[in-house]
Amino acid sequence: MTFKIRSEHLLNRELGLIEFNRRVLAQAEDPDNPLLERLKFLCIVSSNLDELFEVRIPGLQQRARLQPGLSGPDGYSAEQLLAEISERLHALVAHQYLVLREIVLPALAQEGVHFLRRPTWNEAQQAWVKDYFFREVMPVLTPIGLDPSHPFPRVLNKSLNFAVELEGRDAFGRNSGIAIVQAPRALPRIIPLPSSVSGVPNGFVFLSSILHAHVNELFSGMTVLGCYQFRATRDADLAVDEEDLTDLREALQDELSHRQFGEAVRLEMADNCPQHIETFLLDQFKLTTQDLYRVDGPVNLVRMMQVPDLVNRPDLKFPGFRPSLPVALQKRPEIFEAIAKNDILLHHPFQSFAPVINFLQQAAIDPQVVAIKMTVYRTGTDSVLMEALIEAARRGKEVTVVVELMARFDEEANINWADRLEDAGAHVVYGVVGYKTHAKMLMVVRREAKGLKRYVHLGTGNYHPRTTKFYTDFGLLTCNEHIGTDVSDVFTQLTGLGKAGKLKVLWQSPFSLQPQLIKSIENEIKIAKAGRKARIIAKMNALLEPQVIHALYQASQAGVEIDLIIRGVCALRPGVEGLSENIRVRSIVGRFLEHTRIFYFLNDKQETLMLSSADWMHRNLFRRIEVAFPILDSKLKRRVIREGLMIYLNDNQQTWDMQADGSYRQKAARRGHERAAQKTLLSELADQSS
Repeated sequence: MTFKIRSEHLLNRELGLIEFNRRVLAQAEDPDNPLLERLKFLCIVSSNLDELFEVRIPGLQQRARLQPGLSGPDGYSAEQLLAEISERLHALVAHQYLVLREIVLPALAQEGVHFLRRPTWNEAQQAWVKDYFFREVMPVLTPIGLDPSHPFPRVLNKSLNFAVELEGRDAFGRNSGIAIVQAPRALPRIIPLPSSVSGVPNGFVFLSSILHAHVNELFSGMTVLGCYQFRATRDADLAVDEEDLTDLREALQDELSHRQFGEAVRLEMADNCPQHIETFLLDQFKLTTQDLYRVDGPVNLVRMMQVPDLVNRPDLKFPGFRPSLPVALQKRPEIFEAIAKNDILLHHPFQSFAPVINFLQQAAIDPQVVAIKMTVYRTGTDSVLMEALIEAARRGKEVTVVVELMARFDEEANINWADRLEDAGAHVVYGVVGYKTHAKMLMVVRREAKGLKRYVHLGTGNYHPRTTKFYTDFGLLTCNEHIGTDVSDVFTQLTGLGKAGKLKVLWQSPFSLQPQLIKSIENEIKIAKAGRKARIIAKMNALLEPQVIHALYQASQAGVEIDLIIRGVCALRPGVEGLSENIRVRSIVGRFLEHTRIFYFLNDKQETLMLSSADWMHRNLFRRIEVAFPILDSKLKRRVIREGLMIYLNDNQQTWDMQADGSYRQKAARRGHERAAQKTLLSELADQSS
């Protein structure tokens, strides 16, 4: 290595996440996006920030406690980072609510979508709300007056709550001055009114408004001085000691019950809350003002995500489309016959996920299929794929499922599927302790005239039919012998014991994936130094692994042209003279969540192309079971290069160029020369007439 990577060469992950959410928030401000979709983008920001506080912030707080003053690889100590995050997030959240109040809600009101606030209710609306409160709300509320026998309640993670300030004495002579009302999760947070009552096509009231209007009914004979909504976010990462473990599933089940009551890390409250109530709540949650976020609007903004589903206004949403089927499957609907003829490439969501479902469903009932093996990371609580595996097991096929129990926030669903699969007779294993199984692999073994034949699906995204409708991903259906043998070997590693053998065509973490990436980058360096054209293009969600970044910096210095399409966090600094002037980093943020991982190396014009489930992060390359797989068919290879890379490099509408300091600037297309990658792919691959 010609230089040592220093802290100033690396950008911080958490600050990168905040920058990503700025780009998402910009979608809510973009007048070219339909109004209800803009509302969704506002909610997505809130959902993303929830996860930041549930997962990333607690780790930093722990680091600050255990290693005070110690700098990380990016030069930040945990204390410095927490202060910087707080400053940036307070500004981001303030702007988010400004966009909601002053741009999105007024624009929706002009389109007949109104959120009726208490001061504007007429008599008919007041009567409807009162009836709704007594009929649907009051019976399930449990107000808790605080006194020595009623301490501050255990507030659920991210639940909606109200601090009620009271005056007077109750029937027992008590006067604590304050009560807490928790809104049960069974209650909707946004309630549609009949148009005859609202006076508009789509009128809604917030549950918080209904409760504010009638909270006095919960405290008979007392005077309500104020009612203030608040929401606490807690540490939701599961603390399972994998080194001292006998039954992972049992340990997880025990831990899941505590997830709702982890240490508080953030307090959101209404901006009209008085100082003494603020101080009281901060004391109860053991938080400081740095952890407090006052908002002018609903504290549970994520719940507004349901509004577009409640409003029948297609003109305020993205146009519908019907994902297409590959021509190969249109000609040969029998899936095994079609795969045997040629490899089949699927580009979601522009092309349908149905062939993957059909592949498994046909395998489940095909008498010639003798075995099915599959990895499960995220699949949802209601999955036709899991039902097909259960059906296959009931029919006596050898079904083996590697269920990743540690898939964050999907642990409970995965445990339930594991139980059902075992009840049906499937072999269920949980991968390798200490290594999450993140690879997306499905293998079907079929008895044919020439003997047993392996059919394989490999993908860059999860086996989750719902997310395939709005995540961009590639999938490959193949019966290539080398790929089938490699996939079989990886499954053997996951279910059995033994040394990892050398794979023929797949790159696998934690063994060969990172070394192969470094080797491929070094090969481009060698080619560039020989005076020939060298190029790297990579598309992924995140780039954080220091050794890979180091190699990319060296490649830039050797003259390798490098284009990185990274949706989220990038720790590499592009465009720094003498370090990375040949590296360009861009982020595409649009209608669909960019989720594809593609690694392209020009390789002296031989073009190495790999698809993967792995980002270039330490966890993916060293602490997970991942695979990267080649596209061997030349026509499909050209498709991936064009659809997955070149169209995105030509985008000038949804592209944000990364600057050396970690900030981003959106490209500004000249009128009449707009090119949007996702729109191009929709027009080329999908049926937009639906």
